[in-house]
Amino acid sequence: MGVKPGASAEEIKKAYRRLAHQHHPDKIHGNEAKFKEINEAYQILSNSEKRSQYDRFGQVFSAGGGPAYGGGGPMPGWENFGFGGDGFRWNVDLGSDLGDLGEVFESIFEQFGGRPRRQTYTRGSDIELIQELTLEQAFAGLKRKIKYNTYVPCGTCGGAGYDKNKGFTVCSVCQGKGEIREQRKTFFGNFSQVKSCPDCRGRGEKPNASCKACKSTGRILGVREAAVEIAPGVEDGQVIKIAGMGEAGEQGTAAGDLYVIVKVKAHPVFERKKDDLYTSKDISITEAALGREIEIKDIGGRNFHIQIPAGFSLKDKLRISGRGMPRFGAFGGSLSRGDLYISFNLKTPKHLSAQAKKLLEDLDKEL
Repeated sequence: MGVKPGASAEEIKKAYRRLAHQHHPDKIHGNEAKFKEINEAYQILSNSEKRSQYDRFGQVFSAGGGPAYGGGGPMPGWENFGFGGDGFRWNVDLGSDLGDLGEVFESIFEQFGGRPRRQTYTRGSDIELIQELTLEQAFAGLKRKIKYNTYVPCGTCGGAGYDKNKGFTVCSVCQGKGEIREQRKTFFGNFSQVKSCPDCRGRGEKPNASCKACKSTGRILGVREAAVEIAPGVEDGQVIKIAGMGEAGEQGTAAGDLYVIVKVKAHPVFERKKDDLYTSKDISITEAALGREIEIKDIGGRNFHIQIPAGFSLKDKLRISGRGMPRFGAFGGSLSRGDLYISFNLKTPKHLSAQAKKLLEDLDKEL
């Protein structure tokens, strides 16, 4: 059981509960042989007399000379312990030494994600759609309506799957309980499982008139339209969730969600790195040497002018603050922006006149 020789009774009990849950044969990855070994070990270690025999002789003997516990019946405290598919219910012998039952049930429910559901109608599936944007659209943000094919609520029955005006009849299979009990006999004893009724799907009653248009499912194939709001500065790969705009569920159950995956196209002028933008600009020798104003157009389409600072190395990138992508914000609000980095490509003339060559030579002497 993985406990130390001097383990306390509480440590042994906790180890037993954990391993029993893990290896129970009714679970998907259960192991019947391992479960049997765990039960036998617990019967020995939880009994002071048997534990003493095991510590001394490495074996426990019953009055008849054989092992004190060898299987063939349900373990105390685990009679009618069942694992289900649609629902779960445990019937435990209250006379057994299980400690705090609240702790037992809590640990069981945690492993299975919460309380069992009574009705078993299928929730609508989630949908993923890709929306391509230009870098300019990612900069400005946009609102867009998108249409897509999916399951939508049936218009004939309003998504119910049946005619509500025709009433219901008590399910003959579960007698109106919405669930049925299944009992099985195993090597370890009788196991009882309570699950949702497959005939009425956990409702306890069946409609007198099913909808023919949707074949009682409450949904049909159709077209949905969703309004997508993409905030300025959205990044490539960002996912926008629109709750309840996925597939319609069966018979009025919850719809799935819509996930819009944003793909920002590559730009011919700007390269994006997070909130910053990078670009290059061709300049002449005179623009570089005389510090003339150079016109630049940013991603928002606005023109502005820059001057190359004195002593600036053209090997470096010139940083223009606040001319990059929005960092955050909403429609109509003020935005904080990243920076723009400009690399300069010095363009030299193909042919120089004698006068121009003389001027450059004189300039070279002054540098």
